[in-house]
Amino acid sequence: MSEHQQAGSPEIDQVATDSAANGPRVLKPATETPLESLSSICAVLAVGLFVMTFIFQNFVIPSGSMEKTLLIGDHVLVDRITFAPSARWAPLVRYREPQRGDVIVFYKPNPETPDLILVKRLIGVPGDRIHLVHGVVYLNGVAQNERYAAMPESSSDPEDAYSPARDDFPADGTPLGSFEVWSQALPSHVENGDLIVPHGSFFAMGDNREHSADGRFWGFVPRENILGRPMFNYWSFETTAPQMDAQQESLGARVGAFFTTAVHLVDKTRWSRTFHLVR
Repeated sequence: MSEHQQAGSPEIDQVATDSAANGPRVLKPATETPLESLSSICAVLAVGLFVMTFIFQNFVIPSGSMEKTLLIGDHVLVDRITFAPSARWAPLVRYREPQRGDVIVFYKPNPETPDLILVKRLIGVPGDRIHLVHGVVYLNGVAQNERYAAMPESSSDPEDAYSPARDDFPADGTPLGSFEVWSQALPSHVENGDLIVPHGSFFAMGDNREHSADGRFWGFVPRENILGRPMFNYWSFETTAPQMDAQQESLGARVGAFFTTAVHLVDKTRWSRTFHLVR
């Protein structure tokens, strides 16, 4: 027997004595200190903030300019990665440029409202030639079959009825209500009756063409203004455009909307649109 074994180990002897007298010792789980709890919460918040700022972001649709694709009260999850500049540290992420037909989320190209976010459908990419004939889009000389787009119709409502400046754009200049800066710039982008989309810009319109203040009214969307693309509806609640506008202007309206939503959560939720893909 070695010298160490003969002398015995005080620690081992003590454990043996305790086990014999009181049974096996049970280790208690370590409790988290308040500082450690705060650190964990901050870490979760930081990750969540990063994800919701740079990867995904939720938006609510406040107007009917994209009906029937998107309805007022639709809550959509927006992918902010696909259209972002490629990064070397994320080689497996799929990046691409916006394409014709994409539904895009972007900052409105208007210096008076630089932080206003809109959602429209991308109609033309750089170099495309575009004109409308009675609401039908002609892209590079070819009429487009856009099943999702609302066409002008015979109606007493002036927004639904045919309007030459809006529905034969750009033959008659900009429609009534267009921004002055765009009205002045439009002629320099028209060639042989076609609107030419310049380098680094895109042309977008709403699917509900007769009720959409879109590129015809304010011009091109710069590439840097594009934030991403809506992926799907995660929730849709029946509401109206005036109610949505009121929530932006009044705290009382926001509080009222909260209680209205709580009371009518079941009967006014559009359950059939839950997880509805945006195309």
